[in-house]
Amino acid sequence: DIHLKELLKGSSIAFVLRIVGIIAGYIFTLLVTRSLGAKSWGIFALSLVVLQIASVIGRLGMDTALLRFTAEYTAKEEVNTLKNIYKKALTLVIPFSVLIAGLVYLISPILANKVFHKPNITEYFQITSLIIVPFILLRINLEIIRGLKKIKEYMFLQVCNTTLSILIFLIGIVIFVKTTFLVFVSYGISTLISMLVAFILFKIYTKRLQKSVKSFSPNENISYSYILSLSIPLLFSGSLSLIAGWTDTIMLGIFRTTEDVGIYNVAMKLSMITSMILASINTVVAPRFAEFYGKKDFYSLKSLAQKSTKLIFFFSLPIFLFYVLFANWCMSLFGSEFEKGSYALIILSLGQLINAITGSVGLILMMTGRQREHLNLILIMTLSNIVLNAILIPKYGLLGAALATSLSMSIGNILGVFWVKKYYGFYTIQGIWR
Repeated sequence: DIHLKELLKGSSIAFVLRIVGIIAGYIFTLLVTRSLGAKSWGIFALSLVVLQIASVIGRLGMDTALLRFTAEYTAKEEVNTLKNIYKKALTLVIPFSVLIAGLVYLISPILANKVFHKPNITEYFQITSLIIVPFILLRINLEIIRGLKKIKEYMFLQVCNTTLSILIFLIGIVIFVKTTFLVFVSYGISTLISMLVAFILFKIYTKRLQKSVKSFSPNENISYSYILSLSIPLLFSGSLSLIAGWTDTIMLGIFRTTEDVGIYNVAMKLSMITSMILASINTVVAPRFAEFYGKKDFYSLKSLAQKSTKLIFFFSLPIFLFYVLFANWCMSLFGSEFEKGSYALIILSLGQLINAITGSVGLILMMTGRQREHLNLILIMTLSNIVLNAILIPKYGLLGAALATSLSMSIGNILGVFWVKKYYGFYTIQGIWR
C-alpha cells in the first residue's frame, strides 16, 4: 500500500520532529516559569492569544488556501500558476496584516483595561503587535512548504523557531536582568529569522520544481476573486477555530488572575501531547487529501483517512493513561504552584483523546471543498465553548475551563465524523477496529 507507506514514513518524521519541538517548547516554558514565575507566563499566554487571533485575521485564510493550491497545482505540474497565486496572495495579505498590526497597537490599552482588567499588560500587547506581520508571513510560507510535501523542512522550521527563542532567552538572562520583556524579545526575533528562512526555502524548492517539470508549465490566470472565494470561508473557520481554542484562556484572563492563566496554559500545553500524533499525521495527510479530491480518487481518500485514524488512536491512548496516573507529578515539574492544575490536565487530556480518535475530520472537510460545512462545524464548537466557559469558569475556575473546552471539542469532532460519513460515505473511526 503506497499511501500507507508514505503515511508511515512522513508521519514518523513529523512525529520525531514534533517531539523535539515539544521538548524545546517545554524547555522554554520551564525557563520562563522557573526564572520569572506563573505570572510572567500568564502575561505571555494572554499576549499569544492576541497574536494568534490577529494573525488568523491578517492571513485572510491564505495559509490553508495556499496549502491546497500548492498540493493541487504541483500535482498538475503547473508551477507558474502556483507562483502567480503566491504573488497575488502576498499582495492581499501584506498590507492587510500591517493594518491589523497597527490596529492591535492602538487598541492595546483598551484590551488591557476594558477586556482583561489588567492595565499593566498594555505594553506587552503593544510589543506583540510588532510580531504580527513576520508571524503571518512565516505561517504562509510554512504551509506552502507543507504543500510541497517537504515535511522535514516544515517541521524543522517550527522546531527552529522555538529553539531560537530558548537560545535568545538564555543569552538575555546572562547579559541582561531577568524580565518579562525578554520573553517577547526572544520570541519576536526567532519568528523573524524563521520567516526569512522559510521564504528562502520556498524560492529554492519552487525553482527546483520548475526545472524538474518536463512539459511546459502553463501560467493559468487565477483571479483575486477566485483566491478570496476559497480563502475567506477558511478565514472564518480559522478565526472561529482559534476563538474556540483560546476561549478558555481569554475568559480565565477576564474572570481570574494571570497566575491562573499561566497554570492553565501549562496544563493545556501538556494535554496537547495526547493528540500529538494527530497533529503529526495531519502534517502529512493534508496535501494528500487535497490531491485525492482533485483526482476524484475517493477510495484512496477513505483508505488514508481510516488508516491514519487507527495509527492516531493507538499512539494517543497510552499518553492519556499516563496523565491519569501522573498528572500531579507532570504539573509539579513547572513549580509547586502549578500542581493545582492537575485535574484540569486530566480533563483536557480526555478532550484531546476524543479529538485524536475521531481522526482528521476537519482537515478532510477543508481539503475537499467543504469549507462552508467546516465553518458551520467550527461555529457550533465555538458557540458551545463560549457558553460553557461563561457558565463554568466563574464557579469552578480552572476545572470549569477544562471541562467546557473538552466538552465543546468533543461535540465538534463527533459531529465531524458524521458529516464526513454524510458527504463521502465512510466513518473515520472505523479504521480503529479494521
